[in-house]
Amino acid sequence: MARQIRDARPSPDGSRLAFTALGDLYVQDWPAGTPERIVDLDGNGVHNPSWSPDGRRLAFVSWDDASGGGIHVVDADGGGLQRLTQTPGYYQETVWSLDGSRVLSTRGAARDVQEARGGFNGGLGTEIVWVPAEGGALNVVAPVDGRRAFHFVPSAPERIYATHGQRGLVSFRWDGTDEEAHVIVRGEAPLGGGGQGGTAQRVIMAPSGDLALAQTGMDLWVVTVPRVGGETPTVSVASPSFPATRLTDDIGGEFPAWESNGRRVRWSLGNAHFVYDLDRKEAVDDSIAAVERAEEEAEAAAGDVDEDEDEDEADDDDDEDDDAGYEPEEFRIEVEYTRDVPRGTVVLRGGRAITMNGDEIIDDADIVVTDDRIVAVGPRGSVSIPSGASEIDIAGKTVLPGFVDTHYHTQWLTTDVHSNQVWQYLAYLAFGVTTTQDVQTANTDILTYHDLVEAGEMVGPRIYHTGPGVFGGENVRSLDEAKDVLERYRGYYGVNTFKMYMAGDRQQRQWLIEASRELELMPTTEGGIDFKLELTHTIDGYPGLEHSLPVAPLFDDVVRLYATTQTTYTPTLLVSYGGPFGENYFYTREDIFNDAFLARWTPYDELEWKGARRVRNGNQYIGAAAGWFRWEEHVFYKHAEFLNDLVAAGGRIGVGAHGQFHGLGWHWELWAMASAGMDSHDALRAATLQGAEAIGFVCGKRPR
Repeated sequence: MARQIRDARPSPDGSRLAFTALGDLYVQDWPAGTPERIVDLDGNGVHNPSWSPDGRRLAFVSWDDASGGGIHVVDADGGGLQRLTQTPGYYQETVWSLDGSRVLSTRGAARDVQEARGGFNGGLGTEIVWVPAEGGALNVVAPVDGRRAFHFVPSAPERIYATHGQRGLVSFRWDGTDEEAHVIVRGEAPLGGGGQGGTAQRVIMAPSGDLALAQTGMDLWVVTVPRVGGETPTVSVASPSFPATRLTDDIGGEFPAWESNGRRVRWSLGNAHFVYDLDRKEAVDDSIAAVERAEEEAEAAAGDVDEDEDEDEADDDDDEDDDAGYEPEEFRIEVEYTRDVPRGTVVLRGGRAITMNGDEIIDDADIVVTDDRIVAVGPRGSVSIPSGASEIDIAGKTVLPGFVDTHYHTQWLTTDVHSNQVWQYLAYLAFGVTTTQDVQTANTDILTYHDLVEAGEMVGPRIYHTGPGVFGGENVRSLDEAKDVLERYRGYYGVNTFKMYMAGDRQQRQWLIEASRELELMPTTEGGIDFKLELTHTIDGYPGLEHSLPVAPLFDDVVRLYATTQTTYTPTLLVSYGGPFGENYFYTREDIFNDAFLARWTPYDELEWKGARRVRNGNQYIGAAAGWFRWEEHVFYKHAEFLNDLVAAGGRIGVGAHGQFHGLGWHWELWAMASAGMDSHDALRAATLQGAEAIGFVCGKRPR
């Protein structure tokens, strides 16, 4: 079942729901219908649907890595598919004008996206555009200028509303002029951090009235928009001067939208969809208030009660109130897909097998693979081979388990409108890395990329990830709140692990580790180059530590701590702390431009940007991430000495290349870790078995 639905939008009459999953457009009758895929663009991704005002058609954008994308419309039953734009581009968002005559979107240059080495956040030339809903010339409104979440309000049909990160909710005319700022919404400030909360990333006016829907982080709010002149008013959801209602609990939500009546709000999380009814919320609150008044009146009429008994009853009432009140309706959207599994049996015969069973090495081995599983390994002729199996002669070659990257980033995936194929995935597979753990994905798009790989619609390694990190902005105030935050990861993202990164004081961090035990999540953490802080993470029970401890050399006390706790230490020496990044050593000593394998699997501009030159920007090197350093200046081999001591003491280590140089960079990381003379089998064990155990991939266990 698909892990994520995106951009779910109710039809104007509320009878249907449109959304995308795995890059396809679905419509289902609401709430009990079965999702039906209504558009097939031959592998092109479909994104950002919106309903026409009459509910008969849907607009959406497409994307193809080779040819670019466009704006399309289709009837709600899948008929009448029409491409509205003739010039390919990178289009994002769709919204219909109130009279249904135009479709608004944004357009960037397709080439900017195609040439991006990693994620793409919009080029300088990205514009707000519109096209006639029946087809015609594309019209430019204005530069995007940081605006998003475009929408219309019936009370001002001639104006386009949008969210700007600093200016808040704004509106402007169809020719891009006369921008007005209406309100700035700020979220809650981090506990103990002082100052004020950040500005909302989305503010969407209700179809009628003075309410707006605001998203701050993973929290959703409905706020009253004050109608005042002069300076733009600011609404703080923490202590609002105007009414603000929090819609989500600590689990959170994303992809918010109003229903057309302006009294119900929709949002999604993973493959769940929520409906929040403001009128029902008010009715429940009124009912609770009436019951409380009646109880108070009854107590007053009964006269004095025992003070201790009164306090006990008050405590019980408080506990009940925690569980009372209105809750939004939650629905699971089930989009089934078939996991792509190869079929058949093949025998790899005649090679040398390094099995990771102790120090075992089998010369002239038979390795039997059925479907996607190695089912037998042994000397030639010693294992059973099913009839009809294909045989591949691998004499002279060495076979070992696929490598595991326990700390991987893709330089951030293309978000919102997704790539058809992530080139970094291909580079990793080409260099033998068959499993990756992306720690701190920055956004939830990884859920859809995970689905695409598993369904065989994109080639990639086995995908593990933590989802977005748990930061201080979660404002965890208790163990119960920590459980709610982590339920987002367990129940909605469906992950095995999460990454705690500077998520508050030690009490808050301990709440999170305790909650993770109860929810059977395996957390990892990063300590912000703070040696003492990282030691407390380990003492408190976090089973993973990302990035190198910033001190070298380290001695027996630290070795014994990590060996005793069995914390998996992934030092990411290509970005080692306490000295020059380890990658600098390899860029200045490896010829990456005349390597045929790299030329096949890595875009040339990636090679050029990282290895051709060094450009100084202040105290940092941009481009090659490199400078030339004497051997004595490097620190990675000093960290490697600690790794040797840790392995000798029975500790656990993982190989994580941080996404610095996809594919080959993972091998550089392994070389750096072994640079102080680590035994080859110990290094390979970290690269395979221990890495798999560290991320929860053991005994054939798969991500949910």
